[in-house]
Amino acid sequence: MSKRNSQAAKTAARERLRLERERQAKRAKVKRQVIVACSVVGVLALAGGIGYAVVQANKPGHWEAVKDEKIVAPANTTGTDGTAVVIGKSTAKKTLKVYEDPRCPVCATFEQTVGSTVDKYLDEGKFKVQFIGGTFLDGDALGKDKVGTNGEGSKNAMSAMGAALNVSPDAFLDYKAALYSAKYHPEESDDKFKSDDYLIEVADTIPALKNNKTFQNAVTSGKFDAWALAMSKTFDTNKDKVTGTPSFVMDGKMLSTPDGNPPLTVADFTSLVDAALKA
Repeated sequence: MSKRNSQAAKTAARERLRLERERQAKRAKVKRQVIVACSVVGVLALAGGIGYAVVQANKPGHWEAVKDEKIVAPANTTGTDGTAVVIGKSTAKKTLKVYEDPRCPVCATFEQTVGSTVDKYLDEGKFKVQFIGGTFLDGDALGKDKVGTNGEGSKNAMSAMGAALNVSPDAFLDYKAALYSAKYHPEESDDKFKSDDYLIEVADTIPALKNNKTFQNAVTSGKFDAWALAMSKTFDTNKDKVTGTPSFVMDGKMLSTPDGNPPLTVADFTSLVDAALKA
């Protein structure tokens, strides 16, 4: 082989090697660019996810937002924001104030035991009943301008009771009794009343509310949610200095047994109420 051919072969080999190195360098550059681009996208996605989570965390909860909404009062109410719920014959001279919380287990015991006696007194026109509903079992005892975070069943049930009251006073009383019944009232630790479906299921046991679309729409849309909070505020700021449920007040005086408990038997209730009616 001549020196000329040998030199040409070496030159060609070096050129092929140079071209191959350039191709490898280009592929490596493209690979680095892809990796960087993916990393940037990943960081942006992570940042976006964190940002979304932060925004979601700082959004007000439903009931926190509701407290700033316009209050829609149910029919058959009076007073500021419709928070005076008084039921009974107009001829009745006295009014029994009944303080209850929908999730209260002792209230359920009272309604199951003494509820029919209360209804009998109402029918006889011995007194009117003013219902004052609290929601402190949801965890509302955080100050008068706060809303609790330990549940929402009391507030949600109160709103549904407003929807029943909007139908009629009798529907309200029947629905309240059903919510407190042994069959449907949950354990205090079970926030079952937060479910609209469950509240509607209970309502379907009441003829006036069964398949009542107006009632159901009011429950699912939260039409009376702001009213429920207004009612709860009425409980929190009551002048009778009531702090627990159930509590009963007539003529500004708390009705309680000698040991300081609310009347949870028919005998205790009739004895205390009859004495208050005569006073």
